[in-house]
Amino acid sequence: MTLGQLRTFALVAKLGSLHAAAVQLGVSEPAVSTALAALRQDLGDPLFVRAHGGIALTPGGRALAEHAQDIVGLADRARWEVAHAQTETGRLKIVATAPFAEHAAGRLLDLFTRRVPGASVDVVVEEAEDIASLLLERVYDIALGARPPVRNGSLPNPSGDVGIDSVPFLRYQRIVVAAAGHPLAALHGPVALAELLRRPWFAGPAGIQAFSEEGRWLASQAVAPEIVRLSSETEALAAVRAGEGTMLALGHIVRTEIRTGSLARVPVAGTPISGLWWASTLDRRRATTMARTLQRFAGTADATAAMVAPGGSRGLERRGSKFHVALWS
Repeated sequence: MTLGQLRTFALVAKLGSLHAAAVQLGVSEPAVSTALAALRQDLGDPLFVRAHGGIALTPGGRALAEHAQDIVGLADRARWEVAHAQTETGRLKIVATAPFAEHAAGRLLDLFTRRVPGASVDVVVEEAEDIASLLLERVYDIALGARPPVRNGSLPNPSGDVGIDSVPFLRYQRIVVAAAGHPLAALHGPVALAELLRRPWFAGPAGIQAFSEEGRWLASQAVAPEIVRLSSETEALAAVRAGEGTMLALGHIVRTEIRTGSLARVPVAGTPISGLWWASTLDRRRATTMARTLQRFAGTADATAAMVAPGGSRGLERRGSKFHVALWS
């Protein structure tokens, strides 16, 4: 039983056709039959029978199919890690969504690189809807922030046999805020969303994305507000402080300003809105060891405390086209 035979069988079992497997492998159908014949002889089981223009797995074939893909995946991962061992040791290629990069990534990754000897990181901010394909194509090792969105019930998956493992690690709340002197700040009791929509509504560069908890909340209200997108949520918050409008801000970011009275929470019905940030890697043991280490570390109590603690720098500093951990004392 060879890896090539297992790879061929796994594809045939998945597609249900020798012909379809041959087309995908770029070989002739007799070549597929020859590989499978050797595997059947080696295992002493027919593995499948012809049925309705395709194949039907035998009980032995079903048992093998459950393990063949894992074996092939582990071999592929080992081959990739060996090939990249000398150039990628300890280095993590991270993709982050804009709000997480701005409000928490610096603190998380600074603590991680201090705690894990030899770890170093490169971070690039991408649109959340692109994250799944970027992970599957191994452009990045791990994604932090929004969970890769599901389309049509499944993740986009060009390779067909690899999925994405997403683990939540930080809960946040979004609240509507305005300057203390803003007309909405003087209102008492629940504020109708329609009242909010009559005034400018600011956000960072990502806006309010449809698959986020905030986006689902807006969809449930059957509204599509015109969002004024600025270069960062920090800039959006500055516009709010100046009395120019409102925004859905992260509660732990504005907590002190609300307590001191420089900002006011607007009690819009349906808020606060709770959401989660996720750490996403390839599944089936195909994630790198360092990516899995960061995925686990992000959910620790120390990491959470660092990300939500008041004061100090939170985000990343830009160097060229990439972001790097911003260090502070």
